[in-house]
Amino acid sequence: MNAPAAAPDPRPRSRPRSRSRPVAAPAARRLLRPLAALGAVALPTAFVALVDPNRPGHYPVCPLLRATGWWCPGCGGLRGVHALTRGDVAAAAHDNLLVTVLAAVLLVLWARWAVLAVRGRPVRGPRWTARRVGALVLLVLLFGVLRNLPVGAGLAPPAV
Repeated sequence: MNAPAAAPDPRPRSRPRSRSRPVAAPAARRLLRPLAALGAVALPTAFVALVDPNRPGHYPVCPLLRATGWWCPGCGGLRGVHALTRGDVAAAAHDNLLVTVLAAVLLVLWARWAVLAVRGRPVRGPRWTARRVGALVLLVLLFGVLRNLPVGAGLAPPAV
């Protein structure tokens, strides 16, 4: 007795999977996100560089400063960014030390992100735990209070 002939398998034969690593995207494509973030920050920074916040009338006055006469943690930040675009770190720190330090930290984090993206390595940002967020909020609040006390008068921006 002859067994019936098996029908040919209609499914295409697949090739055995390669054990090599997947092909990484080109470096230019991996840099899209860091460059987009840079552009999102560079455009408003360029505006602040061109429109001097030291001249009255270009930017609104801080509502907290207007209502209470107290410097908020951000007061002097635009003047600090303007000074940073001119390369004057000392003037930027005098206008708003917190913004100057934050700008330096963000620049380092962005550079790390860009280098890891070019190398095709995963980017792991800082873990924002409740404790870290609380510490950051506390730091900003302490800076805001300290710059309004006589002992922290050096942290207050110069009057315009």
